[in-house]
Parts: sequence; C-alpha cells; structure tokens
Amino acid sequence: MPNREENIKSLAEKYSEDLQCSSDSVIGEVLTWTQKFVGTEKPKNALEALIACNPLIFPSTYKLLRIIATLPVTTASSERSFSTLKRLKTYLRNTIGENRLNSLALLNIHREMILTTDEVLNDFAKDSRKIRLL
Repeated sequence: MPNREENIKSLAEKYSEDLQCSSDSVIGEVLTWTQKFVGTEKPKNALEALIACNPLIFPSTYKLLRIIATLPVTTASSERSFSTLKRLKTYLRNTIGENRLNSLALLNIHREMILTTDEVLNDFAKDSRKIRLL
C-alpha cells in the first residue's frame, strides 16, 4: 500500500506543468501544510482543505487542492440521461416516434447548450422539402 509521500509524488508528477516545481518540494510543502492540523480538527473534504490553505504561503498545495476540488467524482452524466429518458417516456408515453423521442432526450440532456433561432432555421433550410408551399 503506497504511503502518503508516494501519493503526493504521483500527484505532483501528474500535474507538474501546473505546479511548475519539483515533486520533492511539493512533498515537503504538503507535509508542512498538514502539520498545521496536528491537534486540531482536520478538513473533511477537498473544498474545506482548499479554504484552509493560504495560497501565498503554500502555492503548490493550494494548486493541488484546487485541482482535486474541481475533479469530477462520479459519472452522473450517464445516470442523468437514463433518468431523463425515463421521465420523457412516462410523460409522453408512446405517442411520438423514436426520432422525435431521441431528439427531445438530447435537448433535455444537453440543455446548457444555447441555440439561436437562426441556427435552427438554417438547419431546416438545408433539407429539401417534398411539398412546395408556394
């Protein structure tokens, strides 16, 4: 089982471009920072540790904690897409075709994407119509 210094060293090597210092100095800095919590309550998560870290005194530790705090912990995107599809099917039942259901599911899953009306109209204008309206 790897010890704490080996874990810190592997993190320092992985994010060496962001830290811009040697892995030995990062190990020393993180171990010095952890001495701050001897005899006191330790941070419960990466965000609390990030708040407790002074970026002027411990810049490499602060950068590592910021990276750790922003890393995704779960794969919620697949879970979200399945629950969205279930909700859509429950709401709409089987009253629409599969193409429309897939399109609605994609719109709901990727709702953070912003579409303008011009983009949608241009996309529809590319397809040739079977019926002439005018």
